[in-house]
Amino acid sequence: MGAEKLREIAKRMRKDILKMTTIANSGHPTTGMSCIDILVALYFSEMKHDPKNPEDPNRDRFILSKGHGAPALYACLAEAGYFGKEELNHLREINHLLQGHPDKKIPGVEIATGSLGQGLSVGNGIAWAGKLDKKNYCVFVMFGDGELHEGQCWESIMATPNFGLNNVTLIIDRNRLQNDGWITDEKDIEPLDKKLEAFNWKVITIDGHNMEEILKALKEARNDPKPVCIIANTIKGKGVKFIENDPNMHGKALSKEQYEKALVELE
Repeated sequence: MGAEKLREIAKRMRKDILKMTTIANSGHPTTGMSCIDILVALYFSEMKHDPKNPEDPNRDRFILSKGHGAPALYACLAEAGYFGKEELNHLREINHLLQGHPDKKIPGVEIATGSLGQGLSVGNGIAWAGKLDKKNYCVFVMFGDGELHEGQCWESIMATPNFGLNNVTLIIDRNRLQNDGWITDEKDIEPLDKKLEAFNWKVITIDGHNMEEILKALKEARNDPKPVCIIANTIKGKGVKFIENDPNMHGKALSKEQYEKALVELE
């Protein structure tokens, strides 16, 4: 699928993210909007997967370690056909499928995430199993940059090259914000690229909203002999100017009035 078509899907997914969180009056819309372009590139171009056979042993795997970005993942899974789109209207609703964070009961979800820091540890295990089973699938893991304040992230980052897991691609959604505000004000993680390179990763830095750059980086990562980390520079709330880069919008759904205003921007 070409970049222009993927951009159209991503715009539609942004509307889905805002709709489901506004209906629920809960969730993390801006977190999903920073990473949605990357998820669209994965699910509708790069990854090998089959919604009709979610447990295909040869499938590529995606782990959203920053599990609070679940609305972005749910929008992609529904669009791909893992479950009906009507479910998007029931986010965080009791007796319905879509919980506030990804859960293994949801078709297409690999692991339960949201307790930050754990995604790459599990991804490494899945990738190692693939090596042992002589499978050629790839494992894609997404960290948020605020998530990198968790020590377990760095243990798993050290482990991936140590065990020769070149079937792992780590994607860091570097939107520079976390729950308590700007990352530089809380605990600075820079120079991020140099730290990863020191742990023997190949690092590719991209604009996480430029579809051509995303697709190129994902292709490079799949074919590189080393584990690859894609540092994606993104904007929290990307696509709706009045919520972009707003620290106060973390974990906050839009009001109905804000939602209608946002839809106009996304047309």
